[in-house]
Amino acid sequence: MTPTRPDSPLPPVAPEVLASAVESLTTRLRGRLDAAVEALAAAQVTTGDGTFGVRCGDDVTVTLAPGPSGAVTDAAQARCTCLLAPRCLHRTAVLGACPVADAEPAPPAGSTPSASTGSTAEAAPRSAHRPPDAGGPAVQADQVRAAAGLWAAGATVLSAGRAGAGPVVQAELLRAAHTARLAGLHRAETAALGVVRHLRDARDPDRPHSLADLVAALRELLLVTRRVKDGDPDPALVGSVRRNHHPDGPLRLYGVCREPVIGPDGLGGVVTHLVADDGRWYTLRDVEPGGPARARRAGTAHVAIRSFLSDHFQMSRGGLILSGAAVSPDGRLLPEKGVRATFAAGRPWTAADAPPVAAGQVTGSATDRLPAALTGGPGEAGHARPLTGCDVEILAADGEELVVRVVPGRGGDASPAGRPTPGPPVRLAPAHRHPGLAHTANLRRLGARPGLRIRVLGRVDPDRATTLRPLAVGAVPGTEATLRLPGAWQGRADLGYDHLGSDHLPPDLPPPSAPFGAPAPATAADSPLWRVRRLVELAVAGGRRAAAEPARDDDRHGHVLALRRGGFVTGAALAATLGTVAARRTRDAFGRLDDGDQDRYAAQWLATAVYLAGAEAALRDASWRG
Repeated sequence: MTPTRPDSPLPPVAPEVLASAVESLTTRLRGRLDAAVEALAAAQVTTGDGTFGVRCGDDVTVTLAPGPSGAVTDAAQARCTCLLAPRCLHRTAVLGACPVADAEPAPPAGSTPSASTGSTAEAAPRSAHRPPDAGGPAVQADQVRAAAGLWAAGATVLSAGRAGAGPVVQAELLRAAHTARLAGLHRAETAALGVVRHLRDARDPDRPHSLADLVAALRELLLVTRRVKDGDPDPALVGSVRRNHHPDGPLRLYGVCREPVIGPDGLGGVVTHLVADDGRWYTLRDVEPGGPARARRAGTAHVAIRSFLSDHFQMSRGGLILSGAAVSPDGRLLPEKGVRATFAAGRPWTAADAPPVAAGQVTGSATDRLPAALTGGPGEAGHARPLTGCDVEILAADGEELVVRVVPGRGGDASPAGRPTPGPPVRLAPAHRHPGLAHTANLRRLGARPGLRIRVLGRVDPDRATTLRPLAVGAVPGTEATLRLPGAWQGRADLGYDHLGSDHLPPDLPPPSAPFGAPAPATAADSPLWRVRRLVELAVAGGRRAAAEPARDDDRHGHVLALRRGGFVTGAALAATLGTVAARRTRDAFGRLDDGDQDRYAAQWLATAVYLAGAEAALRDASWRG
């Protein structure tokens, strides 16, 4: 056995295995489970022969023997040497410290919905729920029961809050998620597993976490389960098992750009974006531990797809023909067996027959991705377009950022006189500010040339109005006031790796067509909606008691009045009602808490969270459309 560091990763555990282990504990041991999981941070972990051994005391060792998939999927694969095993605290604590395994397809059953189609079965039993005016397939009775159980578990998490949702509460959610998987509710199961992962990240001081991500995951879970248990027949609520995609024929891909990646836990690397003739986007990902230093080196590192060998620079400028390709649900190209790759010629962004990288106004493409997907299901592999492109004219530099104006082009809006209408002012902010990458230096050089026209490809910043994080820039066809890049660059420069010089810029530039007088784009927090957001996030962070505090504070009336004065009348009413419902605990005739009390609180929080997401998306949409 080889000893490893205390933070050595343990194998993932199937949700039903952990849930069964927690249920087998006595009430006294469940009360000690939180502390036992935290104590494992200093435990010694040994590996060898495909097993993991965790020392939980002087004479107690828990051994995990993952299956062929690399995950612990059976209770017999976790053993403890103590006398109370398998119903012992040591074994359950180790399972609780392991990451949660991804969702797997449920075993086939005659009454179980089809996992391959992602929709409910056509032949519904007599007990199926179907609203009178619904035109879609009926919701199965077992799906309604599973959704109701998952809703109750999610409401428990919401009432406990991030601080109180320990391993016992998480195990209840995992058990309900397993029931949802057996019923074919793949989207609800995925949402539940996401909530558990965010809760664990929040309780681990060494892992980065985001309260906004936990709020979004919990909103998705409650929204989907509430609609399913109410009999909504929308097939998108059921979802599908996300499997690797194998295209029928060969893929002809063209390199677009390279994106440096600096992730949590010291990860670093590069992602090369490619696009097919039909407009679908794909990625080649090379991210491993190494931090910013590896992200800087990975731009020219070798990339291997089975026997094919190239580098990320060549891939971002050239092309690729893949036969037997395997694509993950998020569009990543996987080096599985049977994949054959051949290098092919690339296309510049300005080529007439090139796939559309940027076309006219940014407003139409950006706003399509800004609103939160509150009802739609996950997209298919290679379908989601991750980047936004537009042609812009540089107006001025503002520190490390640029203020530009969108240049109308094909597909752009037109004035009544028939002339193209100038787009809104847009702010370009560095995608990464690390000094080892070239984003900031390249933007400063571009900002020194007002009037320059460039083609930009980047990501929309969801937290700042009309702000793009550019990854690559290129020349705009049909004008001399644009970049002059080497032929080997195929008409574009990756801002994180390529360094723009004076020879890449035109010597003389006309003044900008529009003066720089627009105010800097505001952040989403500048609207009165931050008051609603604070209450929604407070409820998730501190639980129901924290959400009830504003109802006892006289200052809440000031928040409600500020929302009403800003025109957010519905938001003011929802925020006031949420605080009131959180503070009011209803009881039955015997003084016990009412069974529907937690349900009413979860429903009110969900209504407020959905309104907040929709209102913020509408504000971003309005800011992009000017």
